Amino acid sequence: MNTYKIINPFTNKSIADITYTTREEAMKAVEILEAGKKTQKNMAPFERAAILEKVAKILVRDREKIAMQITLEMGKTITDSLVEVDRAVMTFTLSAQEATRIHGEILYTDAFPPKRNRRGLVEHFPIGMVMAITPFNFPINLSAHKIGPAYAAGNTVLFKPAPQTFLSGKMLAEVCYEAGMPKDTFQIINPDIPVMGELTKHTDINCISFTGGVVAARSIAQNAGFKKLLLELGGNDPLIVMPDGDLQLAAKTAVTQRFGLAGQRCTASKKLFIHEKVYEEFKKLLIKESTNLKIGDPTLKDTFIGPVVHEGAAISIQKRIDDAVSQGATLIMGGKRDGCIIHPTILENVNDYCELVKDETFGPVIPLRKFSSVNEVLDLLKISAFGLQAGLFTNDMTVIKKFFEEIEVGALVINDGPGFRVEHFPFGGMKDSGSGREGVSYAIREMSVIKTLIF
Repeated sequence: MNTYKIINPFTNKSIADITYTTREEAMKAVEILEAGKKTQKNMAPFERAAILEKVAKILVRDREKIAMQITLEMGKTITDSLVEVDRAVMTFTLSAQEATRIHGEILYTDAFPPKRNRRGLVEHFPIGMVMAITPFNFPINLSAHKIGPAYAAGNTVLFKPAPQTFLSGKMLAEVCYEAGMPKDTFQIINPDIPVMGELTKHTDINCISFTGGVVAARSIAQNAGFKKLLLELGGNDPLIVMPDGDLQLAAKTAVTQRFGLAGQRCTASKKLFIHEKVYEEFKKLLIKESTNLKIGDPTLKDTFIGPVVHEGAAISIQKRIDDAVSQGATLIMGGKRDGCIIHPTILENVNDYCELVKDETFGPVIPLRKFSSVNEVLDLLKISAFGLQAGLFTNDMTVIKKFFEEIEVGALVINDGPGFRVEHFPFGGMKDSGSGREGVSYAIREMSVIKTLIF
């Protein structure tokens, strides 16, 4: 049988060989969940809420164990892994609360002529079966953002975690079962690419919620037909610093949001645009913040930067750095690789069209870009195919208003980085950053259908 080898990216030692779900097993899981739609239909909202609340409580109980599994599988520092589990607890708690708040509205025909004296009862119903496809970088909380709302809305859930962090996903599935999710309402699978292609075409699957890359998303979209698609496809998120911005805070934010998690966040500050009036001052502060960061063993609580997910990713990042330098970029610090560890890297004079900045680079690399006016930086941002989030350091409301009106992103964060996210805010982007919105209550709406009773 085909297997996938999970390797600890820091030690380079094998953790486990996991067997791919066969076509027969995958189709059986869909069959089970199709029958389980009746189970969900007969379950009251307060019963689903109780299950989701119990998931949150078990995650609190198993916090340390689950966090360590994340760290061993994908190299996230244990400190960040613990924060992720805590966020997942909040996501499931909010999902439990929202399960009992799903409501409709009454519309009156006589709001407009002619007089008909009728009413419309608008209600939200489960969309059916949701396939949740999740990435390696947040294997628990991003899964919670799909499983929690989907279950709260009354859907059955087909859960497909990333193979790199399948054991973390399996632990979450075991928590869901322990909390009381019937197996005919929740199934976990690990299919290979050909089987996934068949699943995305399956007519019993009503919604696909996917977080990952653009290439995979296009393949899903081609297969999906008229299924509801929720696509969170990452970003190439800018951090813009204006002359009146808090430079010290901006530098600290850039380091935290770009070098943290070894840069493997879709909302990481991937491109820094610094106004020419404060460019040199900011650069000095950024270098100061970036020195003496502890790099190495992610299981140690004082480690700030661990490895990227696997050596192939590290080699790709290093190649992008080297290519940028060959095209005229100046290396200010870093620029070297030790196995799966990319040392924190800062560059300037980077070509706007080189791969490092044109595409999403999932690693601890900061390219600095000087600009002279708001219009200039807005024009530069339009080059990007992505539009997830952006951070802007300024207190000038005129500048804030102009950016908010013109920048093509799902969220603009003022005096913070693009990595800002809370579980109940809408989350999603424009352009190649995807479609639809996560954030618990918003995801529930996306995973529901509206029916109207006119009487």
